[in-house]
Amino acid sequence: MLRIRKIWNPHLEVNIRTMEKIKEIIFQQFPDLSQPKIDEIALQLTDPIKYKFKANIFVAEDSRSSIRGFALFMYMPDLHFCYLDYLAVSPGKTSGGVGGALYDRLREEAEALNTIGIFFECLPDDRALCSNGEHLEQNSKRLAFYERYGARPIIGTRYETTVNPDDDCPPYLVFDGLGVRDSIPAETAKNIILAILERKYGDYCPEEYNRMVVESVGTEDVRLRPFRYVKKKDPAMFRTGLPEKKKIFWVVNDRHSIHHIRDIGYVESPVRVDSIRKELEKTGLFRLGKAEEFNEKRILAIHDRGYVDYFKRVCKNLPPGKSVYPYVFPIRNSARPPKELSVRAGYYCIDTFTPLNSNAYLAARWGVNCSLTAANELLEGTRLTYVLTRPPGHHAERFVFGGFCYFNNNAISAEFLNKYGKVAILDIDYHHGNGQQQIFYNRCDVLTVSIHGHPSFAYPYFSGFKEESGEGDGLGYNINYPLPEKLDGKAYRETLTKALGAVRKFKPDYLIIALGLDTAKDDPTGTWTLRAEDFGENGRMIGQLKLPTMIVQEGGYKNRSLGINARHFFSGLYSGHFE
Repeated sequence: MLRIRKIWNPHLEVNIRTMEKIKEIIFQQFPDLSQPKIDEIALQLTDPIKYKFKANIFVAEDSRSSIRGFALFMYMPDLHFCYLDYLAVSPGKTSGGVGGALYDRLREEAEALNTIGIFFECLPDDRALCSNGEHLEQNSKRLAFYERYGARPIIGTRYETTVNPDDDCPPYLVFDGLGVRDSIPAETAKNIILAILERKYGDYCPEEYNRMVVESVGTEDVRLRPFRYVKKKDPAMFRTGLPEKKKIFWVVNDRHSIHHIRDIGYVESPVRVDSIRKELEKTGLFRLGKAEEFNEKRILAIHDRGYVDYFKRVCKNLPPGKSVYPYVFPIRNSARPPKELSVRAGYYCIDTFTPLNSNAYLAARWGVNCSLTAANELLEGTRLTYVLTRPPGHHAERFVFGGFCYFNNNAISAEFLNKYGKVAILDIDYHHGNGQQQIFYNRCDVLTVSIHGHPSFAYPYFSGFKEESGEGDGLGYNINYPLPEKLDGKAYRETLTKALGAVRKFKPDYLIIALGLDTAKDDPTGTWTLRAEDFGENGRMIGQLKLPTMIVQEGGYKNRSLGINARHFFSGLYSGHFE
């Protein structure tokens, strides 16, 4: 199984090793490339102003995280086109479709950026341009590969003119119109060709050479060479299929319903998921994914082993249909916790209304799997993902459960993503996100922001005050916005604007939204009066951050309006992100 991961920060620890492997591949596949040019690749990723393009590297990793191939891909937003600089597969291994998987991903990226298409160079398959027969065969195979996508050399220009008369095999300029375009307006082509020559070959191609190539374009639309290797030429076969990929990746915890507490007044019920799902299916904005199973070490990176082992053990030993509610809360003594499992519940819990039963661990465990699946999808380049799960998670701290929450899906996912870049968690549940706050309170690599009802009247009552801003390295990286008991959508958005400003200032690589729909009018656990249109506007504001964003379902208990509010939120989120 291959994962295509995008790299934009070469200085992260995980990417330093990857960049070294990429250099090895370049040395082997492009032996004529100078060391300074290879070293410059890392600089291109971090200095778009100097190079006048935004560079990204896409790496193909196997199940063991071994690098199987890579592509260096440049986006030039001023001219709305992409340029593929390198695409190479690790030598010594069968390709196994690695090159095709990488190029498919690049086409999706170009489509998502609304570009005219992808340009790149290929050495010629014409004996008049390349005298080496062995090279001609390799060049033909490479051009045949790209022609399967509809990409062909542009013709009618002097682009494949050598800079020095003695040079051999000058490259074609190849264009992939993503199944939409097979010609380019003359003026557009001139600007793009000049940009490629100046930005990529500024230290090699003299101005008079650039002028000669640009002037050779003429006034007619630039055309592509007729198909040489592909017989079937239906334009639909070259489409990227991105409309499906561009949808919100959606993973649903299909084990949630086993955690069904039938006690009177217990509002965290399976119908919540059904209410949301039915409405979201109407939008056409989602593509359903399948949850993968992840190692327990992801949970233990966030939660105390003693708590995790206790939670697993007590749930396993409880008979079906029986729930244990914490009712004794001993002063914490790590050396001598209560021996009886039912009594020990209070040792690991913060309230009296979050029960343990035979299925609580399994349901929470698969909620984590769903969350990590969605987080992993962000690493593969999907812009928006959604975890529809219950039980929720944002009240679970490192050592304790509570507030219907057992494992903190947001924190576990943030820790997973943090290896690949900075993460911000924005909690917009009615209740304070005490779990994320406690877990990351001393850290500066994860920003935690929470908008919630003031703890003087809202659960969990003991945290969420404005002055709680972090400690040690984390000072200033925990932000609370406790709000009054009565609040409408307009007043809420005033605070949301401040919270989004804090996120922008932090400049995260990934954003996690702890989505609580209990801010809605008449929710049985809240006091605010947000309506469907308010959720739509909130979603739009968050989407305008245009960050890779993962949404994790938290609260929301008024089932009559729950799905409608979710539908408005995601419609706004999608339009804000892609507008």
